[in-house]
Amino acid sequence: MYLSSTLGKVLHFTPRQDGGALVGKLTMSQECALVAKKANGVLECIKKSVASRLRGVILPLYSSLVRPHLEYSVQFWAPQFKKDRELLERAQQRATKMIRRQEHLYEERLRDLGLFSLEKRRLRGDLINAYKYLKGRHQEDGVRLFSVVLRHRVRDNEHKLENRKFHLHMRENFFTLRVAEHWNRLPREVVESPSLETFKTCLDKFLCNLL
Repeated sequence: MYLSSTLGKVLHFTPRQDGGALVGKLTMSQECALVAKKANGVLECIKKSVASRLRGVILPLYSSLVRPHLEYSVQFWAPQFKKDRELLERAQQRATKMIRRQEHLYEERLRDLGLFSLEKRRLRGDLINAYKYLKGRHQEDGVRLFSVVLRHRVRDNEHKLENRKFHLHMRENFFTLRVAEHWNRLPREVVESPSLETFKTCLDKFLCNLL
């Protein structure tokens, strides 16, 4: 990037030299395909370079080297289409199959390994961010993002969110819209957690029982 010392404007921009690449027409499906390709590439490297298939070896490698690719800034580019969600999920399915004695169904492998599906982890991330905006350190911003239903209209969860109407289908996947319904289903003891860490613990227990 080159700046004019007199005008203070950008005169020239070179994406490669500045550590990035600009893609004007990148869709969310293309983003999911790129993410899945990176994750599968790392998995292939692990498969070829690591002889052990023990849970204590493969699971930490997956959690630290592969899953971050599948979840980086995912609250922003959350996959909207089923085919994209399945594409990402297949990377985790492949990783769990690499572990010895994990030949049964994917859902059973997740339970045995103490993992959530990627879709459930995205939901978890959405709810954690919602907590930060509604009851955590970002409450000032939360006032502008969310509309909380008045208490006299609520029976259990006293922090229910208003389900806003939208006219464009693409807005359905916006964070503030997609998280409202799930937040409203949370029980009182989860929503009223006194701290973020307590909220995460209670939320994980709730999600474990969620199909």
